[in-house]
Amino acid sequence: MNLYEKTATELSDMLRRKECSAAEISQEVLERTETSEERIGAYITRCEDVMQQAEAVDKAIAEGRALHPLAGIPIALKDNISTKGIRTTCASRMLENYVPPYDAAVTEKVRRAGMVITGKTNMDEFAMGASTETSYMKVTHNPHNPEYVPGGSSGGSAAAVAAGETILSLGSDTGGSIRQPAALCGIVGLKPTYGSVSRYGLVAYASSLEQIGPMGKTVRDTAMLYSLICGRDQMDATTVRREYPDFASALSGKVQGLRIGVPREYFGDGICPEVSVAVWEGIRLLEQAGASVREISLPDTEYAVSAYYIIASAEASSNLARYDGVRYGFRAKHYKGLTDMYERTRSEGFGDEVKRRVMLGTFVLSSGYYDAYYKKARAAQQRIKRELADAFRECDILITPTYPTPAFPLGEKSDDPLKLYMSDICTVTANLSGLPAISVPCGKTASGLPMGMQMMAPAFSEQVLLNAAYAYETLCGGFWSGGTVI
Repeated sequence: MNLYEKTATELSDMLRRKECSAAEISQEVLERTETSEERIGAYITRCEDVMQQAEAVDKAIAEGRALHPLAGIPIALKDNISTKGIRTTCASRMLENYVPPYDAAVTEKVRRAGMVITGKTNMDEFAMGASTETSYMKVTHNPHNPEYVPGGSSGGSAAAVAAGETILSLGSDTGGSIRQPAALCGIVGLKPTYGSVSRYGLVAYASSLEQIGPMGKTVRDTAMLYSLICGRDQMDATTVRREYPDFASALSGKVQGLRIGVPREYFGDGICPEVSVAVWEGIRLLEQAGASVREISLPDTEYAVSAYYIIASAEASSNLARYDGVRYGFRAKHYKGLTDMYERTRSEGFGDEVKRRVMLGTFVLSSGYYDAYYKKARAAQQRIKRELADAFRECDILITPTYPTPAFPLGEKSDDPLKLYMSDICTVTANLSGLPAISVPCGKTASGLPMGMQMMAPAFSEQVLLNAAYAYETLCGGFWSGGTVI
């Protein structure tokens, strides 16, 4: 098996045993990227110093220095995560040439651990989308079938891992943007508890909902990366001061006594029968291993998508007001006066989906409509939080599909944004409530497209969540079989 096909866990062990070098791993990843990137389009910017980063790790190993288990492992970062000296565009014309003067908190941790940053991955513009088709830069293709979408908005991060163009990646999740592309690309993606990972250096879209999280080939890989990036950060007041375990080391795969809740609302109209069957098969596997299963009802789920898009768009309207052509970023070349410069800059610099959400957000926050829309959306959010809190008094985790369908053909939903918005129905509740959720592969359709199963748990219960996912992975005989997918 090629090195780029191996998991981070395998490569970490090989490096410790000196069965390969960090330079050899990076070289194979670079060669793989050269052969597949034209078909996949996972990256916006590829780092030119990959081999230098890897050689520095090899030098540290030769000198006998104590290194992090992920040292020498290639990682790609979503292009809304700030990287000092490396272009960070948010896949938008507005920031096409922006090079940050500082690292995000997670970038600093990745660098300190000695991980090898391979580049910045494609995404929906400003993380607004669910297919990576709203990117100003390029279209990303699903490695399992390049005619299909990889999901979004972290589609480049998921596709890069699935295609072997990196070993691990970081994405951001505002309404499912890690879990959905993980499901459609056949990898593992974790949306952590809100406040467990610093958002310092994450270009803001909807600040109260979004969270940076890890993506990997296996649950253990994902757990290792999460252990690295979580923790209190003085630069982000929303992060929580608490002790975090070594999540990967604590995986046991035992689920005896685990109480699983299955919300019936997540298996109704709009859910592809193949997806529903695959998820239920996974639930039964866990039940046979000793978990107890009960069907529950979460009726307020019907308000989740509406509440999410009102709140997220309102926050986007505020956060994106800074892109006015004055301080940084794109500025229109031809304009008459200051107001005209504002209007032309934002009209030319933002894509249709970003403008759609900014306009919606401005509308729901405007005088006369705030009470009718935004205030009601916040009330619905509180109802959803209470409903989930009640559910977790009786259940340890909830299991649902991650995405209602397998990947769909490129362009199929481009002219119907409402249809695309409704695809978020399975994932937005975790963001509205700030809870952790993970997507794990649960099989493929008859046409060979991956499907994902979502697990959700109470706040800061990532260990329970990861262990349940690891148990399922073990019972399945492993999600990642190696080998290329294209």
